[in-house]
Amino acid sequence: MSTTLIKGAPAQQPAPKAIVPAIPLLNSPLALPVSVVHQLVLAGLFVWRFEALVADPVATLQISLPVVAAIQAAYVTLCLPPAGSSGAKASKKLRPGEKKKSDTREPSAIPTAVISLLLSLILTPILHVLFILFGAPFLTHVSHTFLCCAHIAVLAIFPVFYVRGSDPVPLQAVIGVSAPFDQTFGGFVGTVVGAWLGAVPIPLDWDREWQKWPVTIVVGAYIGYFVGAKLLGNVFFGKRWAVSEVKEE
Repeated sequence: MSTTLIKGAPAQQPAPKAIVPAIPLLNSPLALPVSVVHQLVLAGLFVWRFEALVADPVATLQISLPVVAAIQAAYVTLCLPPAGSSGAKASKKLRPGEKKKSDTREPSAIPTAVISLLLSLILTPILHVLFILFGAPFLTHVSHTFLCCAHIAVLAIFPVFYVRGSDPVPLQAVIGVSAPFDQTFGGFVGTVVGAWLGAVPIPLDWDREWQKWPVTIVVGAYIGYFVGAKLLGNVFFGKRWAVSEVKEE
């Protein structure tokens, strides 16, 4: 059976990719110092509770989860623009004679933070399933894995939801690692990579107490978050990972 090609028929062009901007810190006197203090407080809390994490992972992760969530909530509300605000949108070039429209209804930071945190925690069971697919214990250590996933959700996903909202275009860019680097996307990438690398010491025959599940995963996630949010988010701010540039009309 033969097929006939019609010469001269216009080839279908792929739809252009939407522009996803990098999200800067708020232009306020508190944003930069709070951003630095946020990292120091999280790091100090993690170091302080490390021995307890090794001794009793479930109790330590359970007690520290609301504290970490509160720290993250304070960070996003004081340092980052909420989704839908003028600070979270790409700056658009105005045509000749066109006036910039002023947004009279800016989204509130606290409700956005609450909704973003709830969405992040709702995704925790999905992260749990992904962990199992990647080799986490299935019938044992259920609480260990679930609480580990909850911490990763609060660290990596909560800030992304806060600045990106539920719009599928920027969320797909984040998941597809095509978004530009900022503190939220850098923290997301760092947490995921750190958690993945954290699984390396577990099967090694060292017989160390800190090798038990999921201590090294949590350690890797937190270290990855610190490195990703600061190094990738600040040093490489606005840069992308091997993505073709999109010209704005």
